[in-house]
Amino acid sequence: MTAPEATVNVPSLEVSGLAFAYPDGHQALFGVDLTVGRGERVALLGPNGAGKTTLVLHLNGILEGGAGSVKVAGLPVAKKNLAEIRRRVGIVFQDPDDQLFMPTVREDVAFGPAASGLRGAELEERVMGALAQVGMAEYADRPPHHLSFGQRRRVAVATVLSMSPEILVLDEPSSNLDPASRRELADVLRALDVTVLMVTHDLPYALELCRRSVILSDGVIAADGPTADVLSDGALMRAHRLELPFGFDPSSTGASRERAGA
Repeated sequence: MTAPEATVNVPSLEVSGLAFAYPDGHQALFGVDLTVGRGERVALLGPNGAGKTTLVLHLNGILEGGAGSVKVAGLPVAKKNLAEIRRRVGIVFQDPDDQLFMPTVREDVAFGPAASGLRGAELEERVMGALAQVGMAEYADRPPHHLSFGQRRRVAVATVLSMSPEILVLDEPSSNLDPASRRELADVLRALDVTVLMVTHDLPYALELCRRSVILSDGVIAADGPTADVLSDGALMRAHRLELPFGFDPSSTGASRERAGA
């Protein structure tokens, strides 16, 4: 096996036996096992309080100290690796204004790479490449607060892409977006050559973008399978407080499933 083949075959994410309790004694995770392959787009579903945020915060070492292990591209999430892990795991928060704080879009997207030592033409190439990936290159010199909410969310994605991540973690990416912005972001996400873990309550969006879905409930993995199958299981959905929009039939949206695998 050649080195490039070996790299491709290493999963982007390997979570083994992950258990975690907060200092107040609340047990949030009870032995989670989850493997996500390179280039997969996986929806992480579950009711509020299921442990989704706790799991995500373990992926880049913000939370630690529990039982089990987490590896990103084969690299253990441990203190000695945190700088590299945090480059490889990019988290896009629900509110883009939590990530955009510089005077211009260009400066926001350049912030991470510049802090890592990139300068000059290499930095400019990285910034404009990330903005091009999200369709925002022409807005590089705009103040972020002059953009629409959907545009700011795409710029927030670019700030993460500029670090060349292994995994893009999206927290409720479709929330507060109008239909056109929702579609534009979906087009961006489908085109990215990066592993995506999408935390969402928007089940039609999960079906549109993610071939696979995982339900996390009460700190354990309750289901892991093709998104259409998971969403079509009425008993499973009811048991974990997940509800589809009225009239939405996941079994009749073959086109969406085809796009999710594109």
